[in-house]
Amino acid sequence: MAGPDAGDYLQRMVSNDVEALAVGEACPALLLTAKARVIAPVVVLRRGEDDFLVLTEPELGETVRALLTRMRLRAQCEIEPEEHSSVLVFGGGDGFVTDFDGARELIDSGLAPTFDAEELERRRIEAGVPRWGREIDDRILPAEAGLDATHVSFGKGCYPGQEPVARLHYRGHPNRGLRVLELGELPGADAELVHDGKAVGRVTSAARRADGSVVALAYVRTEVPADAQFELAHAPA
Repeated sequence: MAGPDAGDYLQRMVSNDVEALAVGEACPALLLTAKARVIAPVVVLRRGEDDFLVLTEPELGETVRALLTRMRLRAQCEIEPEEHSSVLVFGGGDGFVTDFDGARELIDSGLAPTFDAEELERRRIEAGVPRWGREIDDRILPAEAGLDATHVSFGKGCYPGQEPVARLHYRGHPNRGLRVLELGELPGADAELVHDGKAVGRVTSAARRADGSVVALAYVRTEVPADAQFELAHAPA
């Protein structure tokens, strides 16, 4: 997105404070419905004073472009699709902040990956980073996935979905939250978690470590203690 109104328009559309970014800085944000359901997670990189790169998952690129184009109205900015390759760098200082805590992102660096897809997935799960299509979809509220702590500014102006996000933050709490679990075996998709004979959650992602143990992400009801023991397909978790 580029043009004299690009910054102001993005500020009115996404959940984080993009106008506060200096050139070269980035922040994770969300595009939400009026009821605060997630349309797309994004990372906004400020390439120039009036030039922003809105990064999202490949399958969401057209969704994001179409939404921003449709809602642009009289804003003076151009919205064009771009394709880039990116790598995550762990423990390095180069690149910009992304939605993966503990890593920075480099665009079109030409660097070859040193982790395979399984290792990256394990690191994501252990870090509790939600992923589109697994932990994030149009059924999820930002606070349930912990995105209100990383993708939302509570000091900026209005954007779609702001009112329910703020109301839940200041006056309530989500009924469920994302947790990292240790499992005895790899579960099936959306495997149910049972505690004291009651269904209290579902597994969204899982990966096996080199030692054979399994780490997973799951949505669990907030009243369940953090150290609870679950049943998962007749195996302890």
